[in-house]
Amino acid sequence: MSTPPPSSPIPAPAPEPQPEPLPQHTIKHTRISGLWVAVVFFAVVLLFLLIFILQNARPVDISFFGAHGHLPLGVALLLAAVCGVLLVILAGAARISQLRAVARKHRRADAQRVAAASAPADSRS
Repeated sequence: MSTPPPSSPIPAPAPEPQPEPLPQHTIKHTRISGLWVAVVFFAVVLLFLLIFILQNARPVDISFFGAHGHLPLGVALLLAAVCGVLLVILAGAARISQLRAVARKHRRADAQRVAAASAPADSRS
């Protein structure tokens, strides 16, 4: 029995240098892209409203402060919802103006305090 001659280790082929990966470009969120998403969203909402109105086309009698009329049910419900939203906006605008008046009052009081605090310091100089 003869022993095989010692095998010389075969060097592994040198790995090819990997090219450096390209930097990843990230696209930032912009106001225009947000506006585009909002436009698409509201287009879908309007489509659903149109479907709602078309499916509820049965006329109903409407009476409001002595005024009488006939409207399709979908239009009447949409009109009621819009009036409700306008009432909420009116209440919100009243609250915002109230908060602005209070903030204006506080700014004036703070300005008077600063002026009063700086007046004695100016008279000492």
